Amino acid sequence: MPKIMLNAPAPAFTLSDFNGRSVSLADFAGRENVLVVFNRGFA
Repeated sequence: MPKIMLNAPAPAFTLSDFNGRSVSLADFAGRENVLVVFNRGFA
């Protein structure tokens, strides 16, 4: 298992929101905190 560093910068990434639009971490540049939630869906 890879070592997880707390308080380290997050890598650049782009994900789709609920409407299918791309959202990048760079869109939140300058904000102190960003919360990312992964919806695992329903079976």
